[in-house]
Amino acid sequence: MPNVFGSPHKGNDSRHEQVVFCQDEASGLRAIIAIYSTALGPALGGTRFYPYGTEEEALADVLNLSKGMAYKNAIAGLDLGGGKAVIIGDPATDKSEALLRAYGRFVQSLNGRYYTACDVGTFSEDMDLVARESRFVTGRTVANGGAGDSSILTAFGVFQGMRAAAETVWGTPSLRGRRVGVEGAGKVGHRLVEHLRDDGAEVVLCDVSEAAIERVRTRHPDVEVVADNAALIAAGLDVYAPCALGGSLNDETVPVLTAKIVCGAANNQLAHAGIEKQLADRGVLYAPDYVVNSGGVIQVADEIGGFDFERAKARATGIYDTSLKIFGLAADEGVPPAAAADRLAERRMADVGRLRGILL
Repeated sequence: MPNVFGSPHKGNDSRHEQVVFCQDEASGLRAIIAIYSTALGPALGGTRFYPYGTEEEALADVLNLSKGMAYKNAIAGLDLGGGKAVIIGDPATDKSEALLRAYGRFVQSLNGRYYTACDVGTFSEDMDLVARESRFVTGRTVANGGAGDSSILTAFGVFQGMRAAAETVWGTPSLRGRRVGVEGAGKVGHRLVEHLRDDGAEVVLCDVSEAAIERVRTRHPDVEVVADNAALIAAGLDVYAPCALGGSLNDETVPVLTAKIVCGAANNQLAHAGIEKQLADRGVLYAPDYVVNSGGVIQVADEIGGFDFERAKARATGIYDTSLKIFGLAADEGVPPAAAADRLAERRMADVGRLRGILL
């Protein structure tokens, strides 16, 4: 079982403040809520509904995801800590009003230490049900005062990060005439294509869903489509934007990557810790995923004070400046951009955390 009480001095950086195991036999709820840090404020992170093979697998995932949210919220400049929740089960067959409302009561019992939102397997309509039992819910439908689809600002933020990477590599933020490969034409990917085409970029696209491809081609018939990610990576790109599953940058794909920039919305893009060095050795600038895809959490976080889209968009525009700062720090300190981003996030959590202490 993962070590919740790990110490970095013993080779384990699992220093979570709180882990809550939630069970309601009548509805079939089995869930875990993990709070990594409240140094910057109450923890915010989505609820993942997924058919984990074992409880140990679910625990390992929620511990990792909650830590990632702490870093994402910190680097986004939010006064929020990091948390995450997982519900064990198949959302297609196990999700019900009773289960979601039972889960909402557990969220409410934390009395504001954790705010939840959508993630894999959950949607805004689900958050509306959770919110019938808890005040600490974001990502709700527009009809119920929520921000709606967070992919809007997720894609916008990725585009801002890509502009910053272009400025760093080519001396201009414009992507006009650049050949950008987008892996994934889903909620985020198809919106990213819109930004890229508006900026004059050439787009190459792949997705396992023909329907998703056709949605993009209907608006942009000149978008080039390739069979799969292997073909995309080898397609003579300037920029590679992974916006589907994680782990697409691995020991097989990096050696044949033609792009000079990697910047996409997918989480956990690097298959292992050594991949970023491989990218750097090949002269490829990697934009850390949790930095450039933070527009979504910026959008749902704005709900806490009463949602205003223009205010949230203005904050997401700052991903451009944050990315430039990270690339500059990486160059100055001779470290990969992901390490530079981690240092900035850790510095903010430490500096502000000393002022706030642990939220009670």
